[in-house]
Amino acid sequence: MMGKVMADEVLEAELVFAQAIDDAKKEVIKENNSAEKNQLNYAMGATVAVVIVALLLSHIITTPLENEINENNSDGYPPIWERYLADFTTDDSHSFVLQNGTLTGPDGVSLWSGTHNFVEFELPIEEGGAAPNGKVSLAVWIPNVPNGTQVPVIAEFGPYFDEASVDTPGIEEPGTWLGQMIIEQIVPHGFAFAQVSVMGTGRSNHCMDLMGNAEQLGVDAAVSWLGTQEWSNGNVGMIGKSYDGSTPWQAAMFGNEHLATIVPISGLIGVMELMWRNGSSEARAPIMHNGVYGSYGIDGDEEDVQNMCPDYIIGPGTGVAAYMWGGEAAGTYWAERYFLDRVLDNYNGSVYLIQGMHDWNVDPHMAVPTINLLYDQGIEAKGLFGQWDHDYPDRPDIMFDRSGVGRGVEAYPEMVRMDWMQDLLEWFNYYLRNEGDKPWLGVEIQSNQGSWRLEDRYPMSNTTELIWELGSSELPSSGGSNTILPNANSGPVYETPPLENDLYFGGLPRLHVNVNTVTVGGQIYALLEDCDGSTCIHIGHAIMDLRYHKGGTDNQIWAAPTQEITALMEFFPMDVEVQAGHTIRLSLVSTGEDYLPSSASTIVTVNDAGSTLQLDIFDPETRQYYPVPECTHPVCLENQ
Repeated sequence: MMGKVMADEVLEAELVFAQAIDDAKKEVIKENNSAEKNQLNYAMGATVAVVIVALLLSHIITTPLENEINENNSDGYPPIWERYLADFTTDDSHSFVLQNGTLTGPDGVSLWSGTHNFVEFELPIEEGGAAPNGKVSLAVWIPNVPNGTQVPVIAEFGPYFDEASVDTPGIEEPGTWLGQMIIEQIVPHGFAFAQVSVMGTGRSNHCMDLMGNAEQLGVDAAVSWLGTQEWSNGNVGMIGKSYDGSTPWQAAMFGNEHLATIVPISGLIGVMELMWRNGSSEARAPIMHNGVYGSYGIDGDEEDVQNMCPDYIIGPGTGVAAYMWGGEAAGTYWAERYFLDRVLDNYNGSVYLIQGMHDWNVDPHMAVPTINLLYDQGIEAKGLFGQWDHDYPDRPDIMFDRSGVGRGVEAYPEMVRMDWMQDLLEWFNYYLRNEGDKPWLGVEIQSNQGSWRLEDRYPMSNTTELIWELGSSELPSSGGSNTILPNANSGPVYETPPLENDLYFGGLPRLHVNVNTVTVGGQIYALLEDCDGSTCIHIGHAIMDLRYHKGGTDNQIWAAPTQEITALMEFFPMDVEVQAGHTIRLSLVSTGEDYLPSSASTIVTVNDAGSTLQLDIFDPETRQYYPVPECTHPVCLENQ
């Protein structure tokens, strides 16, 4: 595949709810009419046409990035681009560290039950529920160490422990999706581990207020407790995926002196950002609160009355209001649940940010351009962005099952990072124990065709903006009407002539489209595809409710229908290689993916003149590509 360097040349399962969300989203797509399925390339027939792209690079391209990485690791660990030469375990269902640690649990066991504790803290009385008596439930795993030895703590905070409704283990039992791996592989190198139930879940009291203030305060209290125990060296690191990848952002808001590093994996920088994009609403958004997580705190005991706190009661209404009006209708419900600005203001630790570029559950705009905002704020950060779905970076069977044509399968099995646990060990050694060499602080990004390379930031530096006007010779109209009808699979289609050269672009492509509307409202869904004859695969997409045509969360009003407005659309993050001879197709319709029609639907007319598609392109000869350890799991070998 294009841009790859071939190796011969140079959670056992998804959390039940996360899987249920993805299944529900896919059911929404299944209900679309067949024409829309064809338009969006979701239907897979008995025969799937896969684009086979020729290998372009036969050597590693080196750039000054290599000079920024210290190759003389004091532990003898190889640098990123030489890991493929190391003796990793590559045939299992997840990754492993290169060298086993020596510490064990009681009686020399490598896996054991944790010790349960409650952390008490004061809840503001206005939080209702259990206030002022907050109580967080957690369990800790401390290896056998000499008396007086202090170790740092790695912790996972989330709502799933002790929750019978989603069939997850008790909090003292290591989580099969991540906890077992950390206890067996990282803890023996000199760490403790903790699992923590957020407020209103498991044995923690109060109500499940979906990442609100009470939950945030509970997270901060637990971090302080973990950092001040006699066996703790004072440094706490947080890791987790999905909801458990959102709690690290919550903790980082407080500037807690004990929080030294966070590893958010497909986590949220804000709750509204999960389900709304430029005023457009996902199908799950209006019922997300009580319809999903609200039931976690209800288990039939006398503490159920604590769920009647203010945010629990207003939660469903805020979801419906946001769909109707696209933003914060009243109060500060969503502002309270936006984390990133307070992280940038207060956090003093490091961030290892991990994101799937094809994640449907938590879209990649949570990580891009977040990583650059961290850099610009002076926060030490690394990114690992691969072409997987809502996954950990090292699960070969799950990754393949959740990838489809144009949805990551072209990057399989190179997407499987069998060096990930080693990466975590080196990260935690440095930022929690002050040992080893400083990790390289940049972005490891994988293209949609599978090649891995190093970037100093993402979206990238040193790119050239390529601008195509809609309807021009570079991007001529290829069918469809310039009128986008509400709730219909109709609208203009544009397609380039066959490309004369391979095209490399990524980051956040933009579509600035001039439109008129019949009334104030309307919505545009933009689909970008790589086409080879009649076969097209998904490259990326964008969505916008035109009441938010300037982007962001601020509603704009205009004098419809005479006033032309410009929709400043930004695609979800992508990293793309398109082969010479292929074409790029842009289709505009009223809705797509799993998004709802606009609550203010109307007819939209697209004006080609002055409307542009903008891509940030780069020359691969200026980048450093590298191979990753070859996955030899049976699923990888069967699907090379």
